[in-house]
Amino acid sequence: MAAHHDPAARRGAVRAWEILPLGERSALLADPDPEVRRAAALGECRGDARLTAELLRDAKSAAEVLRRGLLARDVAERCVAERTHLGALAVNPSLPADLVETLAADPDEAVRLAVSLRPELDETRRMAIDFTAGDFDRGDRVWWVRDGQADPEVLRRAATSAHPLLRRAAAQSPHLPPDLLRLLARVEDPVMENLLGIHHPDTPQEVLMRVFARLGGTFSAWMAQTHPRFPREGLAARYVDHPDGHYRRLAVRDPAATPELIERLSHDPVVWTRQAAAGDPRLPLHRLREALHTPELASSAGANPGLPEDEMAIVLDRAGVPA
Repeated sequence: MAAHHDPAARRGAVRAWEILPLGERSALLADPDPEVRRAAALGECRGDARLTAELLRDAKSAAEVLRRGLLARDVAERCVAERTHLGALAVNPSLPADLVETLAADPDEAVRLAVSLRPELDETRRMAIDFTAGDFDRGDRVWWVRDGQADPEVLRRAATSAHPLLRRAAAQSPHLPPDLLRLLARVEDPVMENLLGIHHPDTPQEVLMRVFARLGGTFSAWMAQTHPRFPREGLAARYVDHPDGHYRRLAVRDPAATPELIERLSHDPVVWTRQAAAGDPRLPLHRLREALHTPELASSAGANPGLPEDEMAIVLDRAGVPA
């Protein structure tokens, strides 16, 4: 990609800046395309204070440069004094410790939150900062946890922290060990539970059910159908008469659901529930034939494993598919 004829591909190569050979870095820094040169400079400035200072003259690049560039002391002091992109500056790894302390008491809550996520802080100092984590913030900005998601020590440090965004960032790692998964599953945090349900096949059933109850809609239906730990037994008796159609749909998953119950659910007021029942092989044949000719159920019925071959042939013949 670094030598591709398309500038967009060369810009993409910059994302792997740390592992690019020196010759490819030099070529990208001198690339004929200005956006490629800019992207390369943003990669290079992590270890070059002079380049960082140059890039700060470009308003388009300033925030990103302050987030990642190597900062000379005088440049950092000036940016703090002038309040230049303090939210970005607060996460810069090279920001001097005394300036970190200054920003930890900044009147801007977003700046204090950014400081609270810095990797060098111990737990006592981190939790002494007056910050508020967003109710829906997933912790995606915690770069050192994201970059270290395969590092057991990084994951343990984040998962055992009292900082909710560090825990949420750890919850997204596919390398989370079982003991940390169990630890995070006990935390009363809806965002955490959502992330565990998305990323981890071993998420406890009770967590998955809370996510289902809280979110509803398409996401919960997807999770109920695909998550290997989502419960099945007992769902029919528990939810077939639930006032919410998404819960009634769960009854179809129960291996103990009878053909009569599946047929009943195929007439449910909620289309998602009807479709789930129409695709279930326990659906009686006469109702399956009806569903096959009902517009909103036809696709589900056509995929039903119990559909006889002669019915399949009729559908294909009607569509003009050659024998």
